[in-house]
Amino acid sequence: MTTTTHPAGRPAPAGNGTPAVELTRLTKTFGPVTAVSDLSLRIEPGEVVAFLGPNGAGKTTTIDMVLGLARPTSGTVRVYGQSPADAIALGRIAAVMQTGGLLKDLTVAETVRMTASFFGQTRPVEEVLERAGITEIADRMVGKCSGGQQQRLRFAMALLPDPDLMILDEPTTGMDVEGRRDFWNAIRQDARGGRTILFATHYLEEADAYADRIVLVRQGRIVADGTSAEIKNLAAGRLVRATLPGADQVGLAALPGVDSVEVRGDTVLLHASDSDAVARHLLTQTGARDVEITSRNLEDAFIALTADHDQPTERSAR
Repeated sequence: MTTTTHPAGRPAPAGNGTPAVELTRLTKTFGPVTAVSDLSLRIEPGEVVAFLGPNGAGKTTTIDMVLGLARPTSGTVRVYGQSPADAIALGRIAAVMQTGGLLKDLTVAETVRMTASFFGQTRPVEEVLERAGITEIADRMVGKCSGGQQQRLRFAMALLPDPDLMILDEPTTGMDVEGRRDFWNAIRQDARGGRTILFATHYLEEADAYADRIVLVRQGRIVADGTSAEIKNLAAGRLVRATLPGADQVGLAALPGVDSVEVRGDTVLLHASDSDAVARHLLTQTGARDVEITSRNLEDAFIALTADHDQPTERSAR
């Protein structure tokens, strides 16, 4: 792994218990609309945190306040114990946003060099190009790059100040499967070196595979906070699958704890709060075979926990 040095005058990442990000009772309103409501969140240095929620949940507004692009209506934002403006001035925060900011008539390398000129001290241009996996297209005009290649370019630009905190907004949009895997491998390697990562994505499998922790938001509030496994466990119920020719769908649906029954040819799928009881019934009272019990996946949990309820309440597994 490449060893880097922080720019002169910038303190090293806090190691005395100071969080990388600390949001305290954060609220942001736009006229009568409340985008973020009394949200509190603490992220430790070196964590990789997925910040997930449906459209309109308040993710982008929260990220804008962490980046200093928007001021809270009330509450506070601290980044390594500093205000966002102070942290940005010291190069401690960088962001990879989904759109904007690229000049199409420059090459990839020229874009990175121009961006590097805005900082007092940066990582070498060749190093960040290699880290972002775009050395081979360094001489290509930005306007000729694919959407995924442009996202990698934004990643390279964000690496220049060697930030302690990197914020990623839909970072792999436009990338193919291999590109997404390589991108996240690079991100995880950086995190092992102590960099903190906060990312928003609609690819739930990315959050499942790469995040140390998942924070789910809805209507401007946190509704769940924990590891991927803990988030999945917060969504009640499991799926029981079995081979059962001629299944009595009505009778199975009447079993205690069964929420739904689906029959697909000789296969029956039952969603139930008490999967053990359902499996026991299938094995002892029917001719079912090949019985499987699986937990809900992250998509199931996401839908269950962010569904539109009247009163959102936080569910923490931490």
